[in-house]
Amino acid sequence: MAGASVKVAVRVRPFNSREMSRESKCIIQMSGSTTTILNPKQPKETPKSFSFDYSYWSHTTPADINYASQKQVYQDIGEEMLQHAFEGYNVCIFAYGQTGAGKSYTMMGKQEKDQQGIIPQLCEDLFSRINDTTNDNMSYSVEVSYMEIYCERVRDLLNPKNKGNLRVREHPLMGPYVEDLSKLAVTSYNDIQDLMDSGNKARTVAATNMNETSSRSHAVFNIIFTQKRHDAETDITTEKVSKISLVDLAGSERADSTGAKGTRLKEGANINKSLTTLGKVISALAEMNKKKKKTDFIPYRDSVLTWLLRENLGGNSRTAMVAALSPADINYDETLSTLRYADRAKQIRCNAVINEDPNNKLIRELKDEVARLRDLLYAQGLGDIIDSSPSSSLSALSSRAASVASLHERIMFAPGSEEAIERLKETEKIIAELNETWEEKLRRTEAIRMERWVGWGRMGQGGVPQTPHLVNLNEDPLMSECLLYYIKDGITRVGREDAEKRQDIVLSGHFIKEEHCLFRSDTKTGGEVIVTLEPCEGADTYVNGKKVTEPSILRSGNRIIMGKSHVFRFNHPEQARQERERTPCAETPAEPVDWAFAQRELLEKQGIDMKQEMEQRLQELEDQYRREREEANYLLEQQRLVGGDCPSMSPQCSGQSGSSSWPSGPLGSGSGTSSPPSATCSGAMPSSSRKRWVPGAPLWLAVAPMTEATSVGNQGSAEEGVAEDTA
Repeated sequence: MAGASVKVAVRVRPFNSREMSRESKCIIQMSGSTTTILNPKQPKETPKSFSFDYSYWSHTTPADINYASQKQVYQDIGEEMLQHAFEGYNVCIFAYGQTGAGKSYTMMGKQEKDQQGIIPQLCEDLFSRINDTTNDNMSYSVEVSYMEIYCERVRDLLNPKNKGNLRVREHPLMGPYVEDLSKLAVTSYNDIQDLMDSGNKARTVAATNMNETSSRSHAVFNIIFTQKRHDAETDITTEKVSKISLVDLAGSERADSTGAKGTRLKEGANINKSLTTLGKVISALAEMNKKKKKTDFIPYRDSVLTWLLRENLGGNSRTAMVAALSPADINYDETLSTLRYADRAKQIRCNAVINEDPNNKLIRELKDEVARLRDLLYAQGLGDIIDSSPSSSLSALSSRAASVASLHERIMFAPGSEEAIERLKETEKIIAELNETWEEKLRRTEAIRMERWVGWGRMGQGGVPQTPHLVNLNEDPLMSECLLYYIKDGITRVGREDAEKRQDIVLSGHFIKEEHCLFRSDTKTGGEVIVTLEPCEGADTYVNGKKVTEPSILRSGNRIIMGKSHVFRFNHPEQARQERERTPCAETPAEPVDWAFAQRELLEKQGIDMKQEMEQRLQELEDQYRREREEANYLLEQQRLVGGDCPSMSPQCSGQSGSSSWPSGPLGSGSGTSSPPSATCSGAMPSSSRKRWVPGAPLWLAVAPMTEATSVGNQGSAEEGVAEDTA
């Protein structure tokens, strides 16, 4: 098994709504394991072809004979990797591709039947094989950890105590690892499913509070699978330990295509940094295998992601990569980049070995290191701060060290002693974790689960399932409907944690007020529960896209937006049941009520309000124009009655060279030194063809149409007047 290449598969998804609206064309073709991409900018150019282990055509519907389903992808990749895990190898599966290419769907999938991805199918298959084992001499244990890497910082998603960023350290024996990352014991697939949901829930809370989405971070789900075999004849127990790493990478993106600015641009830069580093590592490893010699430097440490995945990339692991592709011609550059990325990855060769009895060997080596560190401290004259007994604990070491006078000064003058003490503490902590029994791990897992429930209760996520509640909606479908906020009888307050009064539902964000709003739940005489939303003054609260400033009665299915980034759907189980009984044959809505629906509804409702405001303003301007025109007509009529049928509007009309008698006020400046353009008239000009000046109008407007003869007769007069004005 040593020297096996990375297994690479590519998968093309169907068109999404954005691509269909732009009438995109498919540029991907697949034949067997070969994938071909066409250049839409240069159709005459020879198509580029790439060969992989698997090429999955999922662009059409399941009715297509060539359609690759979720089950087929798992059977080809997941089952093989699970078999390697049972053999004792480390295993890694990671998905790569641009944002929206279908990575999360391939890895996690959906809850519907036949829509589950690789991760849930692998976990379910793992426990199915464990339960089917009939060998009494075999025993199995499974532990899981779940973390995300956001902007080069690591967060633990399973332990509520680990709220801050965790340190990534490197041990000479264990290699890179995340310090204090919780590993929880599980005994069934339901336990793993609950922990996945808990991790996604913690990820959702962090994403909403930071106004980010899951596509902005890498997620790593690790399974530590231990097999113990007891030999009855020799009374020796041997172990195989496999580490299964399931990685959902953040989507690669281009700033110009996403329109990212500010914080989003920085997030994208960090995402692209880690993916670029991953590409450099893959290129260096591929070049090393091509030249049959080691390169000078492989940049594992340039990114936290590549540092933690060092063993999975060219090390002790069996690795598979799934590259997700977009079929649209508008994404040609990103798709071609993904194909080249995958083509380099298939050239990497990993030196995987079976991990037999790693704990016993590791504990022995760690104990040797502890003895060496103690000897180092004794040699530097610091032997009196540690107990010479090998069973001394970290607490005993600390109490012993506290009793020594001027310990700090002695450490400062002893070169390297501070680093040695730090390494000693680190090693003893690892030994304590390795010596922890399975029962102790289960008790610790249960304690962490109870802490999570207590934390959710403080945030308003604890209650009876049949009571009215809010469920979160997120841009990422995997993070939608993870958080439930129950509305209790009476008043449920919503606001920030630092509010003067205790808030039942705690939210955070720049646009969340200390006391944002409250829900009032009243029970009527017939037992019907009515929930009313009452927004606080100055708080941005929207129901079904409309901003509410007064109490509003909620119905099941209403969309509620608080601030800018908190989107919820109100669920009332009793109302929903009564609605189903009234209309049992009601059709399901054509469009799901998700985050995109709520955002589009908000924009449409706000747009309608803006349109009404513009129409109202336009109507006011038209009324003002009508009033001014009527006033001008009235003044003009008054002037005509005073000065005759033909007011002296120009010297050509009156035969005088003096000033015109064009009226002042709304119709003129009153200076008597200028006249409107083309202000000529003739004695033969009929009264029906007179022209009047309308304030605000750019030209002279004729009240009544001129006859053809009059128009021709007046044309010369107008030209003469213009010529005289020009002179």
